Amino acid sequence: MKKRGLLLLVALVAIALLVVTAGCGGGAKEQPKADSAAQQQSQPQEPPKKEVLKVGSEAAYAPFEYQENNQITGFDIELIKAIAEAIGMEAQVTHVDWDGLYPALNAGTIDVVISAMTITDEREKEVDFSEPYFQAQQTIAVKEGSTIKGMKDLIGKKVGVQMNTTGHYVVRDYPGMKEKDITPFPTTPDALMNLGKGVVAAVVADEPVVLNFIKYNPEMKLATVTDEFEKEYYGMAVKTDNPLREKLNEGLKKVKESGKYEEIFNKYFGK
Repeated sequence: MKKRGLLLLVALVAIALLVVTAGCGGGAKEQPKADSAAQQQSQPQEPPKKEVLKVGSEAAYAPFEYQENNQITGFDIELIKAIAEAIGMEAQVTHVDWDGLYPALNAGTIDVVISAMTITDEREKEVDFSEPYFQAQQTIAVKEGSTIKGMKDLIGKKVGVQMNTTGHYVVRDYPGMKEKDITPFPTTPDALMNLGKGVVAAVVADEPVVLNFIKYNPEMKLATVTDEFEKEYYGMAVKTDNPLREKLNEGLKKVKESGKYEEIFNKYFGK
């Protein structure tokens, strides 16, 4: 009996030790979880992603928009990126051919057009424009030594324009000009290249673009001729009744007030 009692006591002690060991072991396993949670809390959280502003621009209109090192850049591009940042968005710029900008806007492929686009009554029938962000005017490009001194001298001569631009409309609507004497090109640089080759006698286009082309292509030996052209104003275009227009106006105002607009302007056009 004593032997049996001793065995029973040993068994009870063994069971008690197992229980205590199991309890201690369970507590040890929980500790890493607490450490893991603490580590997760200490890790920096990623900032929320900004809403993307899908921008369409014809990147063949330096210095406003052009391709450089496989990137679209220029005055308009830096400006729209600054505007997007000011309203808490991120601009994503895509090249779209000039005549494809409205279709892309209406299809929702892009949210806004910024492409040195002049605000006109005709265009405002199709889109809404932001407040103006740039003042420009037309100019006449000719070969050095040309006898052309103004618009009246273009009558009867071959004149190059970029298709469906204000330069095109100015030439088309000038009294005495004939449609057969107007040669439309897909881009203004194309028109100016053909002027250099002697294909056309003159090109009418936005002055900043013409001056930029002449600066970087001195071998073409081109010059400009002034006339009484009306001032034009560029605007950003959105779908009709799109509330995005007001946000863009707000961003443009902030960019101007902060001095960022002046910084970008001076970079491309000087003080």
